[in-house]
Order: sequence, then C-alpha cells, then structure tokens
Amino acid sequence: MSATDALTLPPTLVDARSQVRRFWQARVPRERQLITVMAVAVAILIVWLVAVQPALRTLHQAPLDLARLDDQMQQMTLAASEMQTLRSASPVPTEQATTALRAATASLGDKAKLAVQGDRATLSFTGLPAEALRAWLGEARSAARARPLEAQLVKAASGYTGSITVSLGGGAS
Repeated sequence: MSATDALTLPPTLVDARSQVRRFWQARVPRERQLITVMAVAVAILIVWLVAVQPALRTLHQAPLDLARLDDQMQQMTLAASEMQTLRSASPVPTEQATTALRAATASLGDKAKLAVQGDRATLSFTGLPAEALRAWLGEARSAARARPLEAQLVKAASGYTGSITVSLGGGAS
C-alpha cells in the first residue's frame, strides 16, 4: 500500500481493504480459484437479471403490444369516421325517429319497453344481453339520430337491467 492510497481513502476503507488482502492471501490457490468463479457467476447472474432478461422480455412483448395498439387505432379511426358520418347526416323528424326507435325496441322482445315524451325517449329493460343493448344503441344513433342523455345500468348474470334516455330530432334538445 502506497502513501497516496492512505491519503485518498477514508480510514475505514483502508482497514477493509487490508482485511480483504489478508483474507485473500490466506487462501490456498484452489480456494482463490473457486471464489473467483463464484464471483464471476454472481456477476453474470446480476447482469442477466438486471439488463438482459428485461430487454429480451420487452423485445418479445413489443410485437404483441404493437398489434394490440394497431387494433385500437383502427377501432378509433372507424369510430371517428362513423361520428363524422353521423354529424353530417341530416336530422330526422321526431315522428320518424320515434318509429325507428319503436322498430329497434320491438326486436328486443318483452325484455324492453319504450316510453316517448316529446323529444325524449326512455328505454327500460330487464335482463338484456350486452350485444342486444349495443345493437339498439347503434340503431337509435344511426336510424333515429338519437343522442344518449342518461343511462342507468346494472349488470347481472342474466344481462343488463336499467334504463337509457335519448334525445330525438337529430340530437337537438
């Protein structure tokens, strides 16, 4: 140990360093070799766990994430174009909208009832499957130009129960 080492290192590190040197020199060459191999193995394990494995996981997962995000982007683009189409469509008279809503409600059977009051309509339903509810909302939006105002939904094992209030006349209140 040189005088410059003693001046630059704190005393506790100098003591620790000398203890490690004494420990290392007290080992026979075979023990030194085993300790070196173990230290290299631990270093390789740490590098694998910290750097390589997460990078490989990211590379493996990236194509799946990109495909999922592309699907979401296509759905959003489709919804945006549908919205533009519906916005540019001419308003439907209240009588025609009411007729379209009654026809859409008739396809739901006895699970749903439609009540129309002025320029608003309320669909009350019990045990309605999600696909049937989605189809009714799509028909209400496209054929009747109805705009949802309020929804109260409760999901049960038999389907959805609740009510949806829509505004008629092309969405104008």
